[in-house]
Amino acid sequence: MKRALFALLAAAAVMPAMADQALATAKNCMACHATDKKLVGPAYKDVAAKYAGQKDAVDKLAAKIMKGGSGVWGAVPMPANTQVNDAEAKKLAAWVLTVK
Repeated sequence: MKRALFALLAAAAVMPAMADQALATAKNCMACHATDKKLVGPAYKDVAAKYAGQKDAVDKLAAKIMKGGSGVWGAVPMPANTQVNDAEAKKLAAWVLTVK
Protein backbone atom coordinates (compact mmCIF):
# COMPACT_ATOMS: atom_id res chain seq x y z
CA MET A 1 0.00 0.00 0.00
CA LYS A 2 2.79 2.44 0.89
CA ARG A 3 4.60 1.68 -2.37
CA ALA A 4 1.46 2.34 -4.41
CA LEU A 5 0.85 5.62 -2.60
CA PHE A 6 4.46 6.70 -3.10
CA ALA A 7 4.29 5.84 -6.80
CA LEU A 8 1.04 7.79 -7.15
CA LEU A 9 2.50 10.86 -5.43
CA ALA A 10 5.65 10.70 -7.55
CA ALA A 11 3.59 10.46 -10.75
CA ALA A 12 1.39 13.38 -9.69
CA ALA A 13 4.46 15.57 -9.20
CA VAL A 14 5.60 14.86 -12.76
CA MET A 15 2.23 15.05 -14.52
CA PRO A 16 1.87 18.86 -14.89
CA ALA A 17 5.35 19.20 -16.37
CA MET A 18 4.79 16.31 -18.75
CA ALA A 19 1.44 17.67 -19.90
CA ASP A 20 2.94 20.98 -20.96
CA GLN A 21 6.03 19.36 -22.41
CA ALA A 22 3.62 17.30 -24.49
CA LEU A 23 2.07 20.54 -25.80
CA ALA A 24 5.56 21.90 -26.54
CA THR A 25 6.32 18.73 -28.46
CA ALA A 26 3.01 18.84 -30.32
CA LYS A 27 3.61 22.45 -31.36
CA ASN A 28 7.21 21.72 -32.56
CA CYS A 29 8.86 23.81 -29.81
CA MET A 30 11.10 20.88 -28.89
CA ALA A 31 12.60 20.88 -32.40
CA CYS A 32 14.64 23.95 -31.41
CA HIS A 33 14.53 23.92 -27.59
CA ALA A 34 15.27 21.44 -24.81
CA THR A 35 14.57 21.75 -21.12
CA ASP A 36 18.19 21.46 -20.01
CA LYS A 37 20.51 22.32 -22.91
CA LYS A 38 20.83 24.79 -25.75
CA LEU A 39 19.84 23.48 -29.16
CA VAL A 40 19.02 26.04 -31.86
CA GLY A 41 17.37 28.17 -29.18
CA PRO A 42 18.09 28.48 -25.47
CA ALA A 43 17.34 25.80 -22.89
CA TYR A 44 14.01 26.35 -21.16
CA LYS A 45 15.76 26.34 -17.78
CA ASP A 46 17.85 29.32 -18.99
CA VAL A 47 14.74 31.15 -20.19
CA ALA A 48 13.08 30.51 -16.82
CA ALA A 49 16.13 31.88 -15.00
CA LYS A 50 16.30 35.00 -17.20
CA TYR A 51 12.64 35.89 -16.66
CA ALA A 52 12.36 34.77 -13.01
CA GLY A 53 10.55 37.29 -10.84
CA GLN A 54 9.24 39.41 -13.71
CA LYS A 55 5.52 40.07 -13.23
CA ASP A 56 4.80 40.21 -16.95
CA ALA A 57 7.00 37.25 -17.93
CA VAL A 58 4.11 35.01 -19.05
CA ASP A 59 2.71 37.71 -21.34
CA LYS A 60 6.19 38.60 -22.71
CA LEU A 61 7.04 34.99 -23.46
CA ALA A 62 3.60 34.22 -24.90
CA ALA A 63 4.00 37.13 -27.33
CA LYS A 64 7.47 35.89 -28.35
CA ILE A 65 6.15 32.37 -28.82
CA MET A 66 3.44 33.60 -31.19
CA LYS A 67 5.26 36.45 -32.98
CA GLY A 68 8.88 35.28 -32.80
CA GLY A 69 11.78 37.52 -31.95
CA SER A 70 15.49 38.15 -32.32
CA GLY A 71 18.52 39.49 -30.54
CA VAL A 72 17.74 38.34 -27.00
CA TRP A 73 19.55 34.99 -27.17
CA GLY A 74 21.98 35.60 -30.01
CA ALA A 75 21.94 35.96 -33.76
CA VAL A 76 19.51 33.15 -34.60
CA PRO A 77 15.96 34.56 -34.72
CA MET A 78 12.96 32.67 -33.40
CA PRO A 79 10.28 32.43 -36.10
CA ALA A 80 6.64 33.19 -35.45
CA ASN A 81 4.60 30.15 -34.42
CA THR A 82 1.32 30.66 -36.21
CA GLN A 83 0.14 27.17 -35.17
CA VAL A 84 0.01 28.31 -31.51
CA ASN A 85 -3.03 30.23 -30.30
CA ASP A 86 -3.05 32.75 -27.43
CA ALA A 87 -4.21 30.28 -24.75
CA GLU A 88 -1.61 27.71 -25.81
CA ALA A 89 1.13 30.35 -25.87
CA LYS A 90 0.28 31.42 -22.32
CA LYS A 91 0.19 27.80 -21.15
CA LEU A 92 3.57 27.13 -22.77
CA ALA A 93 5.06 30.33 -21.32
CA ALA A 94 3.82 29.49 -17.82
CA TRP A 95 5.32 26.02 -18.14
CA VAL A 96 8.67 27.32 -19.43
CA LEU A 97 8.92 29.56 -16.36
CA THR A 98 8.69 26.47 -14.10
CA VAL A 99 11.54 24.55 -15.77
CA LYS A 100 14.61 24.14 -13.57
